[in-house]
Amino acid sequence: MESPPFDAVVIGAGAGGMSAAARLVADRRKVLLIDSLNRLGGRAGSEVIDGFTVNIGAIAIEKGSTFEETFALLGVPLDVREPQPATVFSIDGKIVNISKGGWGMLLGGLTKQAARIGAKFADARAGDLPEAKLSTKEWLAKYTRNETVHGLFRNLCAAIFAANADELPARAFLVYFAQKGAFKRFGFCPRGTQGLWDDLGAGIRRHGGEIWLETRAKGLRIEGGAVTGVEVERGGEVLTIPTRAVIGNMGPRAALDLAGAEAFGAGYAGDARRLPRPAANIVINFATRERLVEVPGLITFSATRRLCNIAELSAMCPEMAPPGWHLHVAYAVPIPALGDFDEQTETEAALQELRENFPGFADARILSIRVMRGDWPAQRSCAGYDMPQETPLANFWHVGDAVKEYGDGGTQACAVTGQRAAALAAAWLDGRRAPQAAQ
Repeated sequence: MESPPFDAVVIGAGAGGMSAAARLVADRRKVLLIDSLNRLGGRAGSEVIDGFTVNIGAIAIEKGSTFEETFALLGVPLDVREPQPATVFSIDGKIVNISKGGWGMLLGGLTKQAARIGAKFADARAGDLPEAKLSTKEWLAKYTRNETVHGLFRNLCAAIFAANADELPARAFLVYFAQKGAFKRFGFCPRGTQGLWDDLGAGIRRHGGEIWLETRAKGLRIEGGAVTGVEVERGGEVLTIPTRAVIGNMGPRAALDLAGAEAFGAGYAGDARRLPRPAANIVINFATRERLVEVPGLITFSATRRLCNIAELSAMCPEMAPPGWHLHVAYAVPIPALGDFDEQTETEAALQELRENFPGFADARILSIRVMRGDWPAQRSCAGYDMPQETPLANFWHVGDAVKEYGDGGTQACAVTGQRAAALAAAWLDGRRAPQAAQ
């Protein structure tokens, strides 16, 4: 069967796909957004477990960013509550708030090399960056051997990029923290991150967009180097959807299966299989009767090897937990995060660090432990190993965390890819220019 035509079909309703769809409907394009799941949000949704609203992936949503701007285009409020302070650090068992002192305050009490490290951040802001192959750990070792400083940098890499300091390029780390604003404002949605996607989905529909859930893309119809239709399976039926443009939120590797590697060309197909480096993490959701932490935002650790940060979501959003309970989420990054690891061993190591840092964790109620890896990774590619958004197919573009800007991270990075893909698709639809094909 064949459906009515669309200006654009967006495959995948993750952060990048939803951002692209939102911008296209704001531009009055006829858009169809599909996803194989029964909910929006992809790897950043939520689920309800025994009365607790538990986030599957992302919890902290940036404010004052491209992500918030996307919501504003459709007149959708960004329902997040900002903690104050947003983030603190646990150093030698003490909570350190650097909201006013910045990097200088954080490092100044730990190493005599703080000024040298700070100068390198200033150099990075001016565009002077280390060579691409140098890891963050190797770069930092040039200036200090202080174990606490190395622990902090490791956990900052883990919290933002789901990678260890010896896996993340120093160039990517410095671009993010010195040039991109480094997550200065963020908040939590009181309905779980899922609430944000449901709000944005309602906005897309109000502006004329269609959303088909439980709909799986099965193939692309290609004519003359461009996509003319998307084959989908929905409700037991196979449909071909004519379209003038396609945006994919499934990642470059998965896209090869839709049309066959030959449709993209040997060079691009080889890069799509070789370049992206999926990153893994371990998300532990648990509840306690007593408070474990006394701050409303994120706590990043300095003396842990797997556990990178923790947040008590019910401090800002008590609706997420039944009365009398405190809902927490802890993030850990395995060793290695960009390669194979023993899931059971790494999970137990993360749990042990929770026990060591929080004696009250012994009485915690574990709600879920989710290891994000393989086909469902924390990030489809670690920063520094991304593919371009353009493809050899003239009207097919990628969005999401395998094609983000260099050194970017989080849902904000995905929103930026959605913004750019929507602009490229609009230009194509208007015949203003043909996007440059990826090599």
